[in-house]
Amino acid sequence: MTISEIIDLYYADNAPLRALLVHHSEQVRDHALRIADCHPELSLDRQLLADGAMLHDIGIVFCDAAGIHCHGRHHYIAHGRVGGHLLRRLASQGLQNAAALARICERHTGTGLPGYEPETLEEQVICYADKFYSKSHPERVSTPEQAAASLSRFGRHCADKFWEWHEKFKTLPQ
Repeated sequence: MTISEIIDLYYADNAPLRALLVHHSEQVRDHALRIADCHPELSLDRQLLADGAMLHDIGIVFCDAAGIHCHGRHHYIAHGRVGGHLLRRLASQGLQNAAALARICERHTGTGLPGYEPETLEEQVICYADKFYSKSHPERVSTPEQAAASLSRFGRHCADKFWEWHEKFKTLPQ
């Protein structure tokens, strides 16, 4: 099963949301791959980064966020867990790395939710890269300072975790 097939499986009936999801996911993917290119010492799995970035928000279609064309029944904060569940179910249909991809979904919100903190480098890179791009304002790219400030409203520990990742994953300016 390809990434496009998975996206089409859940988003074929919602073209505006599909376009937003793909745009945002491509932004995160490209950033994650830049990190891999700038940090060969980390030996990151490029395919897992690419696939994980494209699927990290797969669960938003089942969540409620009308501002971004989401009209599901779950609270938006649950989109990672919902996405993880979807990808685990697709393992039986041939999705390679389903467990690792599900973990990326579950662990990318904020700097991780309690019990769902990013552990692997690939989980951390996608979580970090995601903080620069908003689905509400897809034309914007946040600075590290803006991303950290946004996270600080959930506690100083979130901003501190972001800055820790920034030191590890920062890239050269584009």
